[in-house]
Amino acid sequence: MDNKISHVIFDVDGLILDTEKLYTLILEEMLEKYNKKFTWDLKLKQMGKQEQEAAKVAIDELNLPITVEEYLKHMHEGQSRLFPKAELLPGAEKLIRHLHKHKIPIAVATGSNSYSYALKRQNHGELFDLFHHEVLASSDPEVHKGKPAPDVFLVAAKRFKNPPQDNKQVLVFEDAPNGVQSALAAGMKCVWIPDSNVSKSDWEQPLKGVNLILNSLQEFAPEEFGLPPF
Repeated sequence: MDNKISHVIFDVDGLILDTEKLYTLILEEMLEKYNKKFTWDLKLKQMGKQEQEAAKVAIDELNLPITVEEYLKHMHEGQSRLFPKAELLPGAEKLIRHLHKHKIPIAVATGSNSYSYALKRQNHGELFDLFHHEVLASSDPEVHKGKPAPDVFLVAAKRFKNPPQDNKQVLVFEDAPNGVQSALAAGMKCVWIPDSNVSKSDWEQPLKGVNLILNSLQEFAPEEFGLPPF
């Protein structure tokens, strides 16, 4: 494969940590008060976006009689209760430790804010400390637009001690269609590991530049991208 990979960037929710189901549970609890149903179509529109953007999407789509601030207050209360219980997804720890061991620069680029991110990594601190840096789109002043805009990945790439010479040398791991579009817009290579609820055929055209689609990080073979094999 051209442009051997020199740097790797990971999304977090639904890729490293099994938090997407927790987001869904928290939102379902809130919507029950308003006799509203949370659909997978709505979730797809929210995934990967900055916190404020995701709130606006839900409020507008469901015509909720609340402000963004009220929406986020409920979400934060639920996150404080559930996020510390977040579990690692299959293959994530093995790959992160493998890349770190072989001195491949790795970073995080997530739509999270600092509050929710701290809760998620609370019981996995030693693993997350292996990342060179973590860019949190909802809290970082340099990230002006959330995914699918390329901002968060461009910011993550430039913060490496030795930034990549070409964005084509950066490999991104993503689970959300918005995130894949963000990585491709940044000119990076991308491995997509979609949620089982996502219809791959529906996204074939929007995500036609994606380099590889897998069911799990467990299936990833580093040598296919010029990285050290397991």
